[in-house]
Amino acid sequence: MRLTTKGRYAVTAMLDLALHSDQGPVSLADISQRQGISLSYLEQLFARLRHFKLVKSVRGPGGGYRLMSSAAEVSVAQVVDAVSESLDATRCEGKGNCHEGEVCLTHHLWEDLSAQIHRFLSEITLADLVARNDIQTVSRRQDMRLVNTHCDETHIAVSEIL
Repeated sequence: MRLTTKGRYAVTAMLDLALHSDQGPVSLADISQRQGISLSYLEQLFARLRHFKLVKSVRGPGGGYRLMSSAAEVSVAQVVDAVSESLDATRCEGKGNCHEGEVCLTHHLWEDLSAQIHRFLSEITLADLVARNDIQTVSRRQDMRLVNTHCDETHIAVSEIL
């Protein structure tokens, strides 16, 4: 299976968005700081997610992104599919030319595995993940780190003024 950084980052960013959706629009800068994903990379991912109508942008002061639907309606598979990520476990990327231009002995096994993985991720929603205690714990830690960073920046700025 090839789930690359693009798919992992997209799911992470969407989960972050779902976790913070009760606070209004979420800025990509905040997601970037909490998750350690570059802002320019997030902009690319969110362009795809917006195209697939998984998120909507909110302009103006306090703007950012919101989920287009409730977290209970967005599956992990939808997010991965939106960023054109393949969950293909075959060596030939599903083309069937894995053994001298023809289907290899285990092609159908890996094809079935790919389908199982996609079905599994289709059954998990962002709301399912948000409800998990382990994810809530990590999210609180990340939020505290972001608050501390903002406090440090404010302290430095005030110190420079004085």
